[in-house]
Amino acid sequence: MPRETTQLRVGRITKAHGLKGGIKLELYTDDPDRRFTPGAEFTLQVPADSPWSGRTLTIDELRWYNGHPVAFFQGVEDRTAAESLARAILWVEQDADAETGEDDAWYDHQLVGLRVLRDGVEVGTVARVDHLPAQDLLAVDTPSRGEVLVPFVSAIVPTVDIEAGTVTVTPPTGLFEEPEDTSRPETIS
Repeated sequence: MPRETTQLRVGRITKAHGLKGGIKLELYTDDPDRRFTPGAEFTLQVPADSPWSGRTLTIDELRWYNGHPVAFFQGVEDRTAAESLARAILWVEQDADAETGEDDAWYDHQLVGLRVLRDGVEVGTVARVDHLPAQDLLAVDTPSRGEVLVPFVSAIVPTVDIEAGTVTVTPPTGLFEEPEDTSRPETIS
């Protein structure tokens, strides 16, 4: 029986590096040594009119220059080829049931669709995970307020139970409630 797989976004090509096809990367993975091993194959997300549309890249080597990752891929032999890949997103196939290998770490696809509970009551479902520089956010679809962005930090999201299909939240007052009207009624003198 074939295993179900999913695509994981692991990086973005930023720009060419040097004259021999090196490419600077912005990494979206905590484990580049595992994801960017020689021979690893990446699906490309590029515009439909790109010469790279529908193609994959296989990595030869990942090097670090001044703390920045630079990749060398098969078939990318010079600066011109490297420049044609700028802004491409790199995706890898991942077993959908694979564990992250870390406690308190999940893949986005494992979180999307989970029921969000507050004080044991369902308040919505996880629609997506937004990865921002300061912290990650859970976008929660709620029946009463629409989309609510919840900081994905342990103080507000203390429990994620993949097997039960739930995320428990302890948000500050006002995150899931309608703001109270604090204006004072007009007085007539």
